[in-house]
Amino acid sequence: MPLFIHEKLDFSNFIVGLVIGIQFLAAVLTRGYAGRLTDHYGGKRSALQGAVVCALGGLLYLIAAMRGLSPATSLAVVIVGRLVAGFGESQFVTGCVSWSIASVGPQRAGMSMSWTGIAMFAALAIGAPIGMALYQNYGLQTAMIACIVAPLTAAVIAFRERSYSSSAGQRLPFYRVVGQIWREGLGLMLQGVGLSGLTAFASLYFAARTWSNAGWVMTAFGIGFIFVRLVLGHLPDKMSGYRVAFWSLVVEMIGQTMLWIAPYEVVALAGALVTGLGCALVFPALGVETLKRVLPANRGSAMGAFVAFLDIAYGISGPTAGIVAGHFGYAAVYLFGAACALTGAGLVLTARTPQR
Repeated sequence: MPLFIHEKLDFSNFIVGLVIGIQFLAAVLTRGYAGRLTDHYGGKRSALQGAVVCALGGLLYLIAAMRGLSPATSLAVVIVGRLVAGFGESQFVTGCVSWSIASVGPQRAGMSMSWTGIAMFAALAIGAPIGMALYQNYGLQTAMIACIVAPLTAAVIAFRERSYSSSAGQRLPFYRVVGQIWREGLGLMLQGVGLSGLTAFASLYFAARTWSNAGWVMTAFGIGFIFVRLVLGHLPDKMSGYRVAFWSLVVEMIGQTMLWIAPYEVVALAGALVTGLGCALVFPALGVETLKRVLPANRGSAMGAFVAFLDIAYGISGPTAGIVAGHFGYAAVYLFGAACALTGAGLVLTARTPQR
């Protein structure tokens, strides 16, 4: 999508970042709805609705790629598609995370979130090179057909699985849930800046350096991410989530720094790998601590609020990174990501202090 907007439609880096980030703005604005839906009707219902809406977003992308549309019209349709996809993703991810936790119990919430994340980032690791290959060889329309088929396939799979009822008890307004978990959420938000930079600008960064393997950036990230979750995914359930998150953010900072200073393509790919190693356990580590701050009846809303901070990171850091790239070059995007990861590590230390 960044290449289509920048090269085919001929819009600026700032517009690229804005369009990529707007999906996450839509997601954050609808996390409250997704959380309430999950708390009242269960994660399965939320996941099913979200999958169907995501497919609708893919259909809009397909329309945007049709011949005969002006660049401005195509961009407008892409923006609407991103908003729709954000609404779908909000429901799907909140539903799946809560559904997974309900299926194994809160005592294994960290492992549950680890495996849910493995599935999500395996999709990125596999989907990025496939999507790039489809786009380069057959055009955006073919790639967007895949974006329609994938969520519909997920809906079919989810429909056949068992549903779990929501916990009884007092359900707090969404804003009060946010007030209980904001520190953990802010730590997650700062972690998300690095991934946002990879998603939005890696292809343009590699193209500017005349490196030819941009499609493998997310694969390298995904390999590191999945490896850590497979080997160390149990840690958030066994020790302090804050400690796990702190060291994870330090590793992410190192990976982002490698991308910033990379003299060769292999170093940049290694930086993406190390970034994946660092990002892997931040979500489950801080997610476990988030669940400890709320009553069982509000876990869906808590997960919705928690993930909303990640949406904010993607929504804000995309345009911000576009401005950074426009003024200082694409490499500076990853210096920005490293600084945010370091700030997040410091914040996680303060989050250990009990909120009153």
